[in-house]
Amino acid sequence: MLQEITEPAWIQAFESVLRRCALQRGDAVAVLCESQSRPILAELARQAAARIGCRVFTISVPSAFSAGRPGTRSTGASDAIRHLTPVVAALACSTLVVDCTVEGLMHAPELPAILKGGARVLYVSNEHPEALVRLVPDDALEPLVKDHVKRLRAARQLTVTSAAGTELSVSLAGAVCGGNWGYTARPGTMTHWPGGLVLAFPAAGTVNGTLVLAEGDVNLTFKRYLDKPVRLTIANDHVVDIEGSGVDAELMRSNWAAWGEQAAYAVSHVGWGLNAAARWDSMALYDKRDFNGTELRAFAGNFLYSTGANEVAGRHTAGHFDLPMRNCTVALDGVKVVEQGRVLA
Repeated sequence: MLQEITEPAWIQAFESVLRRCALQRGDAVAVLCESQSRPILAELARQAAARIGCRVFTISVPSAFSAGRPGTRSTGASDAIRHLTPVVAALACSTLVVDCTVEGLMHAPELPAILKGGARVLYVSNEHPEALVRLVPDDALEPLVKDHVKRLRAARQLTVTSAAGTELSVSLAGAVCGGNWGYTARPGTMTHWPGGLVLAFPAAGTVNGTLVLAEGDVNLTFKRYLDKPVRLTIANDHVVDIEGSGVDAELMRSNWAAWGEQAAYAVSHVGWGLNAAARWDSMALYDKRDFNGTELRAFAGNFLYSTGANEVAGRHTAGHFDLPMRNCTVALDGVKVVEQGRVLA
């Protein structure tokens, strides 16, 4: 296990990302933590912001726990704030919120109010700092992501195929599309580090087909590479059949059933990775507690299919699967943007 003792290279990495968020001397920076946060991340954020000359303060809230439901992982929907008005107000009037919660505020109910106040939010993925240092964004990533976001927003149909048997169709009518490159300089926006992916949150009733998770694809909720294929049949956004003989299929059946709600079976978002510095094989190098897996959501050429909450479709659930897949071909209105796991120019 890697140690979590402050290293100069880690502080430098945090400072580099915070500077890309256009922080200036005297800006107010809030570091948001919960009791189960990784302490080193908050400490690095404080030290980096202090180097820039910002006024830094920390908000720490108790982590929330729920009895009688499955454990929640990989949701991007921290419930640590629990609608505490003073916390929301303090975050909203900050220049930058460095989000060090375990799950992040991406889908948290308090996020719109925080952004409406003009704050920008940087979620630092709950990784060991060694992974974050490897994935400090460079100058090339932002224009690349923006170009692919532009293509995605202009398209009407997204299709995904693979030699393993995937044949998926997504209508982009009414979808909300965006991208992430690991930092944000614009008030009222949110990003996460590591970054480097584009996503669409489809409208209701727009996703149909077959999704085949092949050997070596990833279930990030379980932090597990698949040993055997799992075939998912998707109709009207929802997984309606789960085929597979191995433990991977059994685990997915069990977890989906445990939520007891149809929304857990529905699509949350779809997209693809663009970060050439991110690696598919990195999960093999870390203990589970040291790894949240944002790197595998962003590695170049992966197709990311996710189930669970989707505000655009009006569905809300704490159940969530993030499923990065290799060797897929992704096309927009018939024009390939990823071919067999390789991003096209």
